[in-house]
Amino acid sequence: GDDRLRSISIQVADGVPLEQGMVDAERVLRREHGISPGEENDFRIRNHQQLLATQQEASQVFTTLLASIAGVSLLVGGIGIMNIMLVSVAERTREIGIRKALGATRVNILMQFLVEALVLCLVGGLLGVLLGGAGSLALARFAGWNTFISPGAVALAFGFSAAVGILFGLWPARRAASLHPIEALRYE
Repeated sequence: GDDRLRSISIQVADGVPLEQGMVDAERVLRREHGISPGEENDFRIRNHQQLLATQQEASQVFTTLLASIAGVSLLVGGIGIMNIMLVSVAERTREIGIRKALGATRVNILMQFLVEALVLCLVGGLLGVLLGGAGSLALARFAGWNTFISPGAVALAFGFSAAVGILFGLWPARRAASLHPIEALRYE
């Protein structure tokens, strides 16, 4: 019911450069369409390399956007971890004083709070991986998408969780480790 062609796929013969094939196709189409020299074409010629380049560029923009969102999320999460750890230090000041009075070193106190921050972030990372995996499986099952959970991506997620825990837990841990035992015991 339609007398118009929407597209024609052409494959260039072996040994013929792609650009030469495109010029030859344009010449044949101009002749068949009756287009005089100097007039604009009433058709477009595209090669798959141009489409692939456009798709890769869009994918790169999307990746940059997602990385930016992830970076902001990590920063906000890290600040939340730091606040939780600072509250923990404030609530446990007497405990820190008792531990120091009984012989705990600065390194012992520092490691205690760093390990707590690290465990807190790794649990958060585990929950994130589980939610992401469940979402991926749900998309595969209900939307028919092909999904793949990369072990490298899971390891990277845990690595970032650990780095956030150590980075944002360091200041509260140093603050706890630097408390003077007598002042910490007097703290109410």
